[in-house]
Amino acid sequence: MDQTKQETKQMSHKGLVAIVTGGSSGIGKATCQYLLNRGYRVAIADVNKENNGLFQSELKKNEQVDSGAFLVLDVDVSNESQVKDMIESTVVNFGQLDVLVNNAAISDPYLASLEEMKFEDWNRVMSVNLNSLFLCSKYAIPHLKQTKGTIINIASTRALMSEPNSEAYSTSKGGVLAFTHSLANSIGPRYGIRVNAISPGWIDTTGGSTLRDIDHSQHLVGRVGTPDDISHTIEYLIGAQFVTGQNIVVDGGMTKKMIYHE
Repeated sequence: MDQTKQETKQMSHKGLVAIVTGGSSGIGKATCQYLLNRGYRVAIADVNKENNGLFQSELKKNEQVDSGAFLVLDVDVSNESQVKDMIESTVVNFGQLDVLVNNAAISDPYLASLEEMKFEDWNRVMSVNLNSLFLCSKYAIPHLKQTKGTIINIASTRALMSEPNSEAYSTSKGGVLAFTHSLANSIGPRYGIRVNAISPGWIDTTGGSTLRDIDHSQHLVGRVGTPDDISHTIEYLIGAQFVTGQNIVVDGGMTKKMIYHE
């Protein structure tokens, strides 16, 4: 892609096609809505059929969203055949693929002590949180290289710091960071595809009704994060042509604040 085409792509994202996994709740849902509002076409992929149906109904009632701009898919991202179908359905429906947001992840009810955790539970966390990046990226790359697209992996500050009994989740998210810089090295020079990660901190997806003053005060910016804080960063990375192999921590400065108990 020459410089003129790169500049054009940076200036206008309208019409770009994105897949967002874990797309019908939490950060994923907010991201899909955010991108649709800005003219993207979005494949919303999630394993939760009930949430998929509810979100699809919401979007159909939203007069600001073109009914042809979104595609809702029931997908278990740890299942290879379902991932292949997800990529194929997206490209058949929209004609291209520009952005892959690997957002799907699980934690609860897998937060347990290592002695109590079942091996199948450990493997389930790894399959959804980490193996899915391999599957989704593998089948997306042939299409992303046609558009000089981008992959954005959602990691977590748990990859950098921990609480007790979070070994499975933290390990999976640490793997996301390693996968990100490794893949950026592999497919950037070869295909022009950029790969980055975002590590969200405390992101409230409930609307804030249960948050306390002490929760907000743990952040340098004075508040707990919202899903839109991550959506903004995702759109930045979509257009940031000189950024790849990076992990952007979006946590309101929480991991930089030393907290002492009096």
